[in-house]
Amino acid sequence: MQEIIYKPLILPKVKWERKSLSDTFGELVVQPLEPGFGITLGNSLRRAILSSVEGSAVTSVIIKGVNNEFSTSKGIMEDTLHILLNIKGIVVKNETGEPGKMHLKVSDKSVARVSDIKADDHLQLINKDHIIAHLASDGELEIEFFVENGRGYLSAQWPRGEALQTDDKIYIDSMFSDVKRVEFKVEKTRVGEAIDYDRLILKIYTNGAIKPVDVIHYSTSVLRTQLEHFLIKDEIPFNEISKEKEEEIEKVGITDIKGPTKGLPVELFLKPIDELEFSVRAHNCLIGAGIRRVIDLVNLTDEDLLKIKNFGRKSLREVKEIICAFGLHLGMNVKELDLKKIIKEKEDSLKS
Repeated sequence: MQEIIYKPLILPKVKWERKSLSDTFGELVVQPLEPGFGITLGNSLRRAILSSVEGSAVTSVIIKGVNNEFSTSKGIMEDTLHILLNIKGIVVKNETGEPGKMHLKVSDKSVARVSDIKADDHLQLINKDHIIAHLASDGELEIEFFVENGRGYLSAQWPRGEALQTDDKIYIDSMFSDVKRVEFKVEKTRVGEAIDYDRLILKIYTNGAIKPVDVIHYSTSVLRTQLEHFLIKDEIPFNEISKEKEEEIEKVGITDIKGPTKGLPVELFLKPIDELEFSVRAHNCLIGAGIRRVIDLVNLTDEDLLKIKNFGRKSLREVKEIICAFGLHLGMNVKELDLKKIIKEKEDSLKS
């Protein structure tokens, strides 16, 4: 049986913005991607991150002298329900994923904080300034915390059929995910003379118990593991097939390294503005003003565009953001004769 020859795919490069990368924030830029893959990968990663990344949280507590969440304690400003809400805000980093315990004991006039909690060796407390309760001079607060690992949200796991807990344990709702927010957007980018490839920008915010880099590693592992079960035979080796195409990316198209186009594909400037996918309003305003090609647009200034009828600052921002994604900017002052000269010289060199 003759072997099928598959077409290669563009292999993306994954890069973290090092200047802004921290334990709680990371911006990941993935480019170039095949057209449409930005939304596909961005949405898949976002949903996997929000639903599947493991974390640790307090699932139950024993508060000395308290047997239910609706009671109050002498010398403590907050009632038990308020204390439980504060406990839910404790951020725990679990080094092993195993269950663990923590203990808090404070007395006299003071503020009980996370920093006062003593935890098992494999548990690390992140937000140490977080307040648990305020105590008066005659107040005393002693709490034993039970920490477990999990995914997503878990409602309080009260044992069924028991109206009262003999050990005075109070069960609480738990949010295991250490990811606070995930955002992504997709822009257009170029590969040689083609300008319809995708650039994916993913922003991840965490509570500090897990780093954004580890979030991506975990969620990618989850997706890959799940997708493997859809294969009905040996995986098509697109990484190997696409290596040659990756090496040729820089050779595709006609570029002017030192001239007016600053290394951009010369033919990009001669393409119609339709390929830049502006909004209908901005596109119609430009066409109405006789701006039909990329070169016509990038040779204009901000002031030139704002003079166009019905073309406002919102449209100006849109145009600048989109052309920036292709390495272009306004006021480039590119001459069409220079472009045609470069194209002719390139064609002559190829013939020889």
